[in-house]
Amino acid sequence: MMAIHPTAIVDPKASIAADVEIGAYSIIGPDVSIDSGTWVGPHVVIEGHTSIGKNNRIFQFSSLGAIPQDKKYAGEPTRLEIGDNNTIREFCTFNIGTAQDVGVTRLGNNNWIMAYVHLGHDCQIGNNTIFANNATLGGHVHIGDWVILGGFTSVHQFAIVGDHAMTAFASAVAQDVPPYVMAHGNRAVPAGINAEGLKRRGFTPEQIRRVRNAYKALYRQGLQYDAAKEAILAEAQQGHAELEPFVRFFAQSERGIIR
Repeated sequence: MMAIHPTAIVDPKASIAADVEIGAYSIIGPDVSIDSGTWVGPHVVIEGHTSIGKNNRIFQFSSLGAIPQDKKYAGEPTRLEIGDNNTIREFCTFNIGTAQDVGVTRLGNNNWIMAYVHLGHDCQIGNNTIFANNATLGGHVHIGDWVILGGFTSVHQFAIVGDHAMTAFASAVAQDVPPYVMAHGNRAVPAGINAEGLKRRGFTPEQIRRVRNAYKALYRQGLQYDAAKEAILAEAQQGHAELEPFVRFFAQSERGIIR
């Protein structure tokens, strides 16, 4: 049974599943859809063309679906899409997309988003990520699966962070971070791979060895970037699934990688 607090303002045109809970003083706009099992806390504003999947928890004072912080935005009906099983803590701000990109900001499934996180327009976030407090993404940022962003990490617009990458607190990411790489500092530089995290996710010692070898090709063997890239792609063609994130990353990366 739907539980909407009497002080909440829910536009009658909004599409709200029968068992959604909406807390006190929250505001839900006319172009919003919220699927079953989702809980919206008090003082949350959800507006714009925003769709929210199943079993999400959205805490107080978050702002989801507001217009982009982009002077070029001219009222186009762009969107925000949020998947299933996400935790979105206090004071998060997720903006809709822009006509200059794909027109949609996306957050996938099973993500743990802590307080004061900002997702700029057209950001594409994968699954199973953890963003610590005050992580901030400029517009058009792409974040892969299983990424961990330390508190106060800032990611420059158009940058890419590959699958399983990790940043330390207060990292300033100005270029692309390859898959599996740990980064730290302002500007962020590489600091090995997150081997312990990979063990916890079920990677075998042999898989971790191949990931470590890819890291060495990029950063430790004195190879030019193109040569390192070709070596990693050649190894990936041998059918090693753990190297597939590099294939996807190299196909997208245009800003150059952190050094």
